Amino acid sequence: MSNALTVETQYAAIDNKQIAYRKIGNGTPIILANRFRGTLDTWDSLFLDLLAETNTVITFDYSGIGYSEGELPTDVKLVGAEVTKIADFLGIDKFIVGGWSYGGIIAQYTTFLFPERVLSTIVIGSNPIGKTETPLSPLFLEKAMIPNYSEDDITTLFFEPKSEVSRIAASASWKRIDQRLDQSKVPSTPDLFQRYFAISPQTQEDKENFRTAYQTLKTPILAISGDNDISFAVENWFPLLQKAPTLQHIIFQNAGHAPHYQYPETATDYIKVFLKNQ
Repeated sequence: MSNALTVETQYAAIDNKQIAYRKIGNGTPIILANRFRGTLDTWDSLFLDLLAETNTVITFDYSGIGYSEGELPTDVKLVGAEVTKIADFLGIDKFIVGGWSYGGIIAQYTTFLFPERVLSTIVIGSNPIGKTETPLSPLFLEKAMIPNYSEDDITTLFFEPKSEVSRIAASASWKRIDQRLDQSKVPSTPDLFQRYFAISPQTQEDKENFRTAYQTLKTPILAISGDNDISFAVENWFPLLQKAPTLQHIIFQNAGHAPHYQYPETATDYIKVFLKNQ
């Protein structure tokens, strides 16, 4: 059977453009939305393969990103709709949606916009929708837009450099990703960066009032954070926890923006238990 390193890249004809996706595993589908500057290649293969032991795992590139044609929408609701369009193309009615970082925001919008289709939601290294108190760290902004990340950059952005355990995990994850990484597909232009950043004011303003809607949301949501996330601070979830009955929050110690890359086995174990109990 194919795994994350060997699976063929396929293309979905959506809205007159070719959207790239990969699919591995069997079971209830999990559609994963990617991070800022993430492509099909930048997922950690071990994380995907472990999820695929119990579920069909689908990754894709947003319009205009990576291997996909088109242009990344600047309206967060349109990006969220891309998840359902991938599902429609694959003939999937109901699915689990997951997302990391930028993709965690997208996963939440998909959940609130299409509640009849989303079985459960997994949000990793991200913020809840709505006004948040702790902003991005200047260190993240300094490192995040470097054209080509080095291993040191990856460690700073996604892990906890002060922890030896985290640094070792960063190196191991980097080596796994590098086996299939086409750096030329990674977004690196100011125009694309601005298209990503365009959703931030929308999520903070929260015109749809999804932050309040967490109080009556029926969809189970698992949030996974690192305690030293310099992008989306873990404490931004705290005001929501007692007001969101279906939300569970797991915090990894001595971890950064990518706790699922630092601890792929433990993170996927939590996810599998969460999904099994729904």
